[in-house]
Amino acid sequence: MKDTPGWASPGSAPSDGQEPGASGPAEPADRPDPSQQPGQDPQGSKWSKEQPPPAQWSAPTGPPAPGQTPPPPPPGPGWGNHPPSGPNGPGGYGGYRGYGGPGGGWGSGWGGPPPAAKPGVIPLRPLGVGEILDGAVSTMRTYWRTVLGISLTVAVVTQIVVILLEGLVFNDTSTEALEDPSATLDELTRAMGDAMLSSGVVFLISLIGTIAATALLTTVTSRAVLGKSVTTGEAWRDARPQVARLFGLIFLLVLIAFGVVTAGTLPGILVAIAGSGDGGAALAVLGGLGAGVVALWLMVRFSLASPALMLEKQGIVKSLSRSAKLVRGSWWRVFGIQLLATIIANVVASIVVIPFAFLAAALSGDGFTGFLNSGGDLGWTFLVVSGVGSVIGAMITFPITAGVTVLLYIDQRIRREALDLELARAAGLQDYGSGTPGTTAGG
Repeated sequence: MKDTPGWASPGSAPSDGQEPGASGPAEPADRPDPSQQPGQDPQGSKWSKEQPPPAQWSAPTGPPAPGQTPPPPPPGPGWGNHPPSGPNGPGGYGGYRGYGGPGGGWGSGWGGPPPAAKPGVIPLRPLGVGEILDGAVSTMRTYWRTVLGISLTVAVVTQIVVILLEGLVFNDTSTEALEDPSATLDELTRAMGDAMLSSGVVFLISLIGTIAATALLTTVTSRAVLGKSVTTGEAWRDARPQVARLFGLIFLLVLIAFGVVTAGTLPGILVAIAGSGDGGAALAVLGGLGAGVVALWLMVRFSLASPALMLEKQGIVKSLSRSAKLVRGSWWRVFGIQLLATIIANVVASIVVIPFAFLAAALSGDGFTGFLNSGGDLGWTFLVVSGVGSVIGAMITFPITAGVTVLLYIDQRIRREALDLELARAAGLQDYGSGTPGTTAGG
């Protein structure tokens, strides 16, 4: 007899008309005793004179006699059904009736695997795209005080620095030469350099804010997976030892991307300087496109280095190698999920930011038409009002992008390294994955 729940081998009860433990052939039950008078029942025998052939017992069709236990119902249709004769009653061992619904054994249908445990915002199993996005949003909704507090603080500090730089330093730069068909090459070069400088500085400040938000929100999301809340102070204490390394990691990634793009466009720039302007420009464009593809591939390959550094307490180089290992073979999936999350976050943020931009233009002196014709000269009213919209937008984008990155990292480790077992133990599910019934059900 097998030990599989819900399975009982046929013929587990004597059916050959012989008492258990008896030796020798059994006498037929309907054979009369020679010493017995005709018409008299045998002493101590309650068997009927007419018995079915051996090994062909069938369930009675009439109601059971008083005090008699009714027999179990016949097995349902389907292959593999056997009489339920387990040691713990009908249905097999321990009362488990097997997969496929009530009343059946293995052959009554397959109902799918048991649900995975879900102690926090995600189930502890490989995740789908919708579950990753839902986990990021659920983290923001469930622990909104901590998540929005971190996002608001980082966004306000970042935006104040950006407003001061744009209002005091870059407000005098002019990009009108870029729209002037009669502008000279020197004027175009100067205007382009000013625009790239201001955009680069703003991007750098925003990147620093993103790094800080990611460091703190990584801790919050990792705790949310276990169903445990964390305060802003606890998140900071946990992330503080790794913040310096995280800054180094992000700046290294920026340097790698910049180096790849520069290497791709440099031959065209050199050709243009040598005197072949059109050929150099075409070569620079083609080289820039190719370098951009390479840089994108590298950035996606190293996109999980940040949560690896924060959660595994790794160094910069080790985190890059961990990310490359986790993304290997899943580049398109990681790229697609991160792109989808970025699009969703930016669309939602734009719904907030664009109305504030129109409001800022309307409240500034010359209105929206004057803003469009003012070039790089931005008033303080416009900067402050639009900055408020940017803060609200960042409060939305920070949790979504950081949460998706962390959950992608967890998902890849579940798929490759069975991280769900460690997460279950950390969440208090001690018997998760051991095969013990009742430990894998989750919410």
